[in-house]
Amino acid sequence: MTALKLAFMGSPDFATPVLASLIDAGHEIACVYAQPPRPAGRGHKERPAPVHAYAAEIGIDVRTPANFKNLDDIQAFLDLELDAAVVVAYGLILPPALLSAPRLGCINVHASLLPRWRGAAPIQRAILADDEKTGVSIMAMDEGLDTGAVYAVEDVLIGAETTATTLHDELSALGAKMMPTVLADIDAGTLEARPQSVEGVIYANKLSRDESRIDWRAPAAQIERAVRALNPWPGVWFEYSGTDGPARIKVLDGNVVADAPAGSPGTVVAEPLVIACAADAFRVERLQRPGKGPMEAEPFLRGFPIAPGRRLD
Repeated sequence: MTALKLAFMGSPDFATPVLASLIDAGHEIACVYAQPPRPAGRGHKERPAPVHAYAAEIGIDVRTPANFKNLDDIQAFLDLELDAAVVVAYGLILPPALLSAPRLGCINVHASLLPRWRGAAPIQRAILADDEKTGVSIMAMDEGLDTGAVYAVEDVLIGAETTATTLHDELSALGAKMMPTVLADIDAGTLEARPQSVEGVIYANKLSRDESRIDWRAPAAQIERAVRALNPWPGVWFEYSGTDGPARIKVLDGNVVADAPAGSPGTVVAEPLVIACAADAFRVERLQRPGKGPMEAEPFLRGFPIAPGRRLD
């Protein structure tokens, strides 16, 4: 396999294994681009993106422009004279001048079966929609949002216990496995990108805190999927007014109960913490109070009782 001169453009943990796989394959990483460091943690100290931290640790030059509106940043990219740029969850829009600069173009790893779930949150949206499978698409980038022609696709099943975290890790590893082979085939001229279908296009809208609060008027199965999809961020919660006033309780795990006693949505109908929903009921298995650590339901309820008959908001 011919060693290529590459730029890698990515920011979160999802992208780091892909970068590592390209290094292991012997490619020259001329430069890494990541989003600028941002305040994080209780002290709000600026923290580099995971890809930035990884690249800096192994001695690769890292650039962190806030955008590509500055002509100097564009010229600095052009001056690299790249064979290709590999882009994985970078988070910035690339202008046409960058997209066309590398000899093989800009090649993107996307965590869905395109054209389904174009956009920012494909992993979580696939779980929320109760999709049976998802996967990784590697595409030639164009000016649209995940609209480029696709070089390769591999799929994975979404099981009943699949969470956003486990699916994130599985798809990240799959992208890392696929990318060196796809890149070599593109360079050899043995792999052509195929345009995406015009049918089945759907967008994975960015996650919002507005989706976090549980609506007990939804079916229990929908709530269960939300718990699997929206943890760790933005999280899933309900409000309960105990002896110390209202508290926002995070739900970290749970399951559907098909044969629970009847009750109006949001009412605790059985122990430990089985809540009536629009269809079936939802048993909370693990949860967390503000300022406390995660706990299983039974020990949680010993210190913070929520008895059958009580209503959750």
